Amino acid sequence: MKLIFGLGNPGSKYTATRHNIGFDTITALSDKFNIPLREKEHKGLCGKGRIGAERVILIQPQTYMNLSGECVRAFMDFYKATEEDVIVIYDDIDLAPGKLRIRGKGSAGGHNGIKSIISHMGTQVFDRVRVGIGSKPVDWDLADYVLSRFSKEEEPLIRDGIGRAAEAVETLINDGTETAMNRFN
Repeated sequence: MKLIFGLGNPGSKYTATRHNIGFDTITALSDKFNIPLREKEHKGLCGKGRIGAERVILIQPQTYMNLSGECVRAFMDFYKATEEDVIVIYDDIDLAPGKLRIRGKGSAGGHNGIKSIISHMGTQVFDRVRVGIGSKPVDWDLADYVLSRFSKEEEPLIRDGIGRAAEAVETLINDGTETAMNRFN
């Protein structure tokens, strides 16, 4: 079984912000594979179903971004999952809006949600789908930028990126990390 985490912040105040691209991708997967997100457990909003032949749990952590690792660890412990069972989807300011980068391991790269996950998992080895949100303008505070919404010009790029991120997760599950990296990076 795969545990698929899309990072973001809970609450309507954060809906459709740059930092919630992981939540948005989980919603896209939920719609595509008819896996309703209506259960609350282990500090997350989740839905259980299948992608291809694989059992999956789609999860939107409800801990706020900086504490995402608490939710990841709670799910891993309850379901006796290993790092090979985990996929994390999150925003990346170093990628252009809608661009993807798939990796099977790596550092947090300054992302507080990933720092929390690495700390709670005790490893940097887990599949991740990074979705570009664009770099912050020079005169902006980083926190204000990641909590801002996309411009009208960026919207089509982001919608495409979310759709491709959902496809990348499906490829990770069905064909493995290398294939997903070759296809989407």
